[in-house]
Amino acid sequence: MSTDRVVHAATPRPHLLRIYLNDHLAGAAGGTGLARRLAESHQGTAAGTDLVNLARDVEQDRNALLEIMRQLGIVRTYYKEQAATLAERAGRLKLNGSLLRRSPLSTVIELEAMVLGVTGKRCGWLSLRELAEFDTRLDAARLATLIERADQQLATLERLRVRAAREALAAS
Repeated sequence: MSTDRVVHAATPRPHLLRIYLNDHLAGAAGGTGLARRLAESHQGTAAGTDLVNLARDVEQDRNALLEIMRQLGIVRTYYKEQAATLAERAGRLKLNGSLLRRSPLSTVIELEAMVLGVTGKRCGWLSLRELAEFDTRLDAARLATLIERADQQLATLERLRVRAAREALAAS
């Protein structure tokens, strides 16, 4: 007999769910800002349309999370969103080898940050889908759609990241 303990939750832990979803909402605030900045800085480039679409999807995902929080009766913790927005803006000040204009390395780092953010968002949707098995306030089909969209976003980001890394780091 195994000594590992298996815990099956019959009901969510509201205080932990509130913290968890507000942390994801804070990440969404930072990710939305970063996605918008990437789209704006790549207008008219080969990646421009993909990044505009990504920024739109990231905003829609943030709105989906807000709707889920409303359905669950979870109150937003605004200070976390504000802190994440400030952190995203502070991230723009990183040293990247170029003082007066945007460095090609900036795009690589920002795309990598977006990969991390979308991966975290996908994990959040997966966790909520598990919770939907015993919490009827959650729509498992909607969560499956959000997971699929995150997968599509990751595929787009990886394609753009590889191209940006090649352009920024490879000798011409």
